[in-house]
Amino acid sequence: MTERSPMLPPERTRTLALASAFLRGVAAAGLGLGSLAVLVTVLWISSPYPDSGPGGALRAAAAVWLLAHGAELVRPETLSGVPAPVGVVPLLLVAGPVWLAHRAARDAAEPEEGRRRPSQAGAFCAVTAGYLLVAAGAAAYARDGSLRVVPDTLAFPVALVVAGSAAAGVWTAAGRPFGPLPSWSPLVLQEAVARTLFRSRAEAACRAAAVGTAVLVGGGALLVAVALGRNAAAAQESFLALSGDWSGRLAVLLLAVSLVPNAALWGAAYGLGPGFALGTGATATPLGLTGTPAVPHFPLLAAAPDQAPATLLNWAALAVPAVAALALAWCAVRRAAPAGAPRAQAWSPRETALVTGLAALGCGAGAALLTAVAGGPLGSGALAAFGPVWWLAGPAALAWTAGIGVPAALLLRLWRLRERGWAWRRDADAPEGAEDTGGAEDDEDVREGGAGGNGADAGPEAAEKTGKPRRWWAPWRTGEPRDSTVQEGPPGSAAGGPAPAGGAPEDDPGFEPYDFLPTDPWHEKETREARWASLKQGSGGLMADFPARIPAALRSEETSGQPTDAELTDAEPADAKSTDAERADAKPADADGRGATP
Repeated sequence: MTERSPMLPPERTRTLALASAFLRGVAAAGLGLGSLAVLVTVLWISSPYPDSGPGGALRAAAAVWLLAHGAELVRPETLSGVPAPVGVVPLLLVAGPVWLAHRAARDAAEPEEGRRRPSQAGAFCAVTAGYLLVAAGAAAYARDGSLRVVPDTLAFPVALVVAGSAAAGVWTAAGRPFGPLPSWSPLVLQEAVARTLFRSRAEAACRAAAVGTAVLVGGGALLVAVALGRNAAAAQESFLALSGDWSGRLAVLLLAVSLVPNAALWGAAYGLGPGFALGTGATATPLGLTGTPAVPHFPLLAAAPDQAPATLLNWAALAVPAVAALALAWCAVRRAAPAGAPRAQAWSPRETALVTGLAALGCGAGAALLTAVAGGPLGSGALAAFGPVWWLAGPAALAWTAGIGVPAALLLRLWRLRERGWAWRRDADAPEGAEDTGGAEDDEDVREGGAGGNGADAGPEAAEKTGKPRRWWAPWRTGEPRDSTVQEGPPGSAAGGPAPAGGAPEDDPGFEPYDFLPTDPWHEKETREARWASLKQGSGGLMADFPARIPAALRSEETSGQPTDAELTDAEPADAKSTDAERADAKPADADGRGATP
């Protein structure tokens, strides 16, 4: 017998699917919280002088886990007695919770064989609700610890981070479609997204913006690495001064590693020009350090510039946004004018500038968002402002990428659509690469345009078809080397026939458009007279004794075929007199045997 599962009503299966998605969200949050709790517990156990018991360590782990979601923490116990906020989020810790929530929503929304999946909206809501339930429990548990969570930050940004990650997971499960937009969105946007052209341009702009932002952050990381290398002694001194045992130094090292993305964004803001704040009364920019910084002892802060006039090395940091703008322009032009594509398929200058401008706008928005989460308060008083200012870094990134990226994109477009094979002399050799890209395609252009025998007139038309304009000074010339030779074809081949096996006639260095004429001996005078004499001799005296002449059609037209015997009898009178002695001495056949007696 075959085992069969009981049939459940649709309402019951839908409820089970939503419950499964809810449990996936709970599991994702529990996995992230548990991993961080294990790490904190190991550090607490290895510490020779712990400040609290295991409960305090677990509460600290719950608070740090919520900090990884963007929540703001408060230290109630300080030397001054004033609670000190902790708002700098280690961005490397954010990757874990975001990935877990994304994966949970993706798995819940993906269809599987043998089970009913919930709707996309149902999977999103169920996963988000399950994850936020665990976050609320962790915040309640950490309320009595050394680090407390500000309740307002649970709604923003904690809930926003979880909802965004879950929405990205559902979108990934659906195949990352670009549209259609919801029914409540404006009709103009719905119609625009429905167009393929709009989607391709928007995709190119988003991709270029992502490339520009990545290059900007990478350049900031390079600046931080160079600054740390110059101040390695100060960084080592601060690292050793923070803790005297190996467990404490391991904790400091892990914290420094988790803050590396923050340092890279600080370096990017420094290269953009606005710089970053080192307290409420100091700002570090490429022009120099202004004010009195309030810098705590920490290894990464050793990369901050000193209070000294700006040097040429400080000014070199401005190359970071310039390189990011060039990378953005290059990524946009790769879609605007693809290499090897016809000229007609390239975007217009207006479209190229518009897409590059939109990419610059996206790069500015991304820089503003990233710098906003890279900084925050580290205490009260002088440490209330720490890190880059997002409303200055974002417009600066937009100005750099738009001011350099748009002109660079237009120039790159002109360069990629330039005329191949530029030369200033008629006898100049073809440039390198013409053998690979210009030879075969240019030959095709000549053959297509030169069917009527005029390859020069067909040059512009062939250029429009292939996107590779011909040389203005020699349209029939190709990109092949000068020493290329052409194998001789069979005697019956003509100009309009297929090219010989050894290459096209145009490959010959001495080729001219009008230098080929029929070379078949069939129509030569001696061969014609010999053929006529052979026919007369074989007729037994039946043929009339009058000379043959060439008809006008054969004199004006070029032919490579062999005429039939009937055509020879009806339309082949001689065009010159031949004596009886010449007809008597004529041989019965020509060289190739086509003049034999029928």
